[in-house]
Amino acid sequence: MSESRAFALLHEGVRRWVWKQGWRALRDIQERSVEPILRGDCDVVLSASTASGKTEAAFLPACSHIARLELDGIGILYISPLKALINDQYRRLQDLCDLLRLQVTPWHGDVGPSLKNRQRKKPGGVLLITPESLESLLLNQTNWIGSAFNGLRYLIIDEFHSFIGTERGRQLQSLMHRLEFLLRRTIPRIALSATLGELDRVAKCLRPNQDVPCEIIESTASKSDLKIQLRGYRSPAYPEGTDPPVFERVEDDLYAVLRGKSHLVFANTRRRTEEIAAGLADRCNRDGVPNEFFPHHGNLSKEIREGLECRLQQGKKPTTAICTMTLELGIDIGSVDSIAQVTAPHSVAGLRQRLGRSGRRGEPAVLRLFITEDEVTSRSHLRDRLRLETFQCIAMINLLLDKWYEPPQESRYHLSTLVQQTLSVIGQYGGVAAVQLWSLLCDTGPFGRIDRNLYVEFLRSLGEHDLITQTRDGQIVLGRKGERLVEHYTFYTAFKTPEEYRLEFEGRILGTVPIDNPLFEGQLVVFAGRRWEVRHVDPDNKRVVLKRAVGGKPPRFGGSGYGVHDRVRREMFRVYRDGTMPIYLDRAAKALFEEGVECFRSLGLENASVIRNERHLHILPWLGDETCHTISALLRGEGLTVDCFAGVIDVFEGQENDFVAAVEDILRKPKPTPEQLAENAADTITEKHDHFLPKRLRALGYGSRFFDIDAAWHWLRGAVTGEKTP
Repeated sequence: MSESRAFALLHEGVRRWVWKQGWRALRDIQERSVEPILRGDCDVVLSASTASGKTEAAFLPACSHIARLELDGIGILYISPLKALINDQYRRLQDLCDLLRLQVTPWHGDVGPSLKNRQRKKPGGVLLITPESLESLLLNQTNWIGSAFNGLRYLIIDEFHSFIGTERGRQLQSLMHRLEFLLRRTIPRIALSATLGELDRVAKCLRPNQDVPCEIIESTASKSDLKIQLRGYRSPAYPEGTDPPVFERVEDDLYAVLRGKSHLVFANTRRRTEEIAAGLADRCNRDGVPNEFFPHHGNLSKEIREGLECRLQQGKKPTTAICTMTLELGIDIGSVDSIAQVTAPHSVAGLRQRLGRSGRRGEPAVLRLFITEDEVTSRSHLRDRLRLETFQCIAMINLLLDKWYEPPQESRYHLSTLVQQTLSVIGQYGGVAAVQLWSLLCDTGPFGRIDRNLYVEFLRSLGEHDLITQTRDGQIVLGRKGERLVEHYTFYTAFKTPEEYRLEFEGRILGTVPIDNPLFEGQLVVFAGRRWEVRHVDPDNKRVVLKRAVGGKPPRFGGSGYGVHDRVRREMFRVYRDGTMPIYLDRAAKALFEEGVECFRSLGLENASVIRNERHLHILPWLGDETCHTISALLRGEGLTVDCFAGVIDVFEGQENDFVAAVEDILRKPKPTPEQLAENAADTITEKHDHFLPKRLRALGYGSRFFDIDAAWHWLRGAVTGEKTP
């Protein structure tokens, strides 16, 4: 460390802690972060893959700074998307903070009162919190916040990429801005982010008004080698109405390849996670060996999730977690031997984040993909014949190796969250003038797309729903319904939180299932990787009692999928066109690849984007889901019956000349706005508070979220003129 200038700048106690860890040197991102964070005159984005030392890169200089100041109050506010990540960071920071004589306090719904009361009585050190708990503090304990945070020096936001473009992310932006407004000063923001494309846009998401400079520090450390295998499977066709086995051969291979070591298997959905976990546990039981395969997703109880995380972290027993994106984020679970992906990943950035879990000890990162395609019959859709899922995986791997990742999406209005933030500010201060609300939340805040006139229309709608009312002196205060809404415990979340049933076995809570997917007595279900029978349903107490069983299927959890980016589909087109087979395909995947290329070439798809079968038209723009759905909506507006899935647009009972005529009509008219296109959508209520908004404002928000008019217009013009767009 003697040659490290950054190390010499750290507080003596921090240096002692580093030596105690046995580190021979700071990592590159840690070395480069010390000076700008110690200066405290700019925001900082620290971008690197999982387990690259981002957390220490932020906390070592930040803790050094507040330890030297000996502040009377909280010096660092750390904001995390997950309670589990807060618990993890609390454990990791305790030794460092003890050396520096700093408090470190976790603060969320599962934290007991003793730790919170200690912090309330004598604020200080580091506070670890979720956006929802920060919302509650700002709304209900404004005076305490004002005094406890009077000396606040840093806002550290972990896993910042998981917030970008979401309702929760806009809530977080607003909370940080409101906190600075309350304290009447700017506080440096430090974002810890996985590798993303266009990092300058990440900086804009961190502070939308950009009135503070931002330094972007991206890790230049070379990662270990990557080993990849893509295994292909054919799912045979079954008569309609029958129930074919799901992933049986995939589960056989997962069992054979993964047993005996530690792995993460990403299955994308909670239902599939449960199916695979139960299938692998059945195989362990069949062979008379201890089970080492366990599910991990958000509906499982805290006890079950944390028990699995602890088992992975200890590394004493072979353990494979079958998970959704819950283990994609930075919870410390130690190193795993490989990553398995069942079905195509939802994004290149997500795939990169998952890979960061493997290859941590100088060993190559190992990625295995298990991809199932339906057997082709005379009735198969073009999607199956093209083997789209296999080619999507290949495209994403190519882009991963090229170090391209999806850029942040920040073009939405987030009007549902604006409802929440408007009511929260009014509740916080008791009464606020309309112009003050607009200035705080929109003019200087994160809802910058909302001008004064639009906000007046917005407030008028809230008044019509009795959420707000205006006093004689012009102050906006909460209405009766607004007071009830703000006082309810569900108010602090910006996203939908559906009511759920608790699942219990012998008095132990296993987890929850959504109330809109009800279970019934005698039903056989799979949950927590085991098989159960529903013994009793108690609707009054939202409780389901289970008993052991031998059959069953996972319950339906709901939730929506993720959109594929334009760049991914354009890369798929290139892979089809070039026809160069990747070396990491197994024999079955090679056959599927050859079938996809053969279909692409036989239909002349390199030069044609509209294909006619016996009854329908298939349109292949080779663009992302947002653009494809926009094209579909424009065609529906011309009277065509259209469906869109996986980047293929189907025009039912249509002729090619019908499609061409529709496109020509579209292009002759003025280009519609996303809002105008959304007016024809069947249902524009998609977020938590959308039902409080008038139809026009809902259409405005819906259009900004789901439609890309310019990209669709460009493709349609090329479809008529013959210009190639991929």
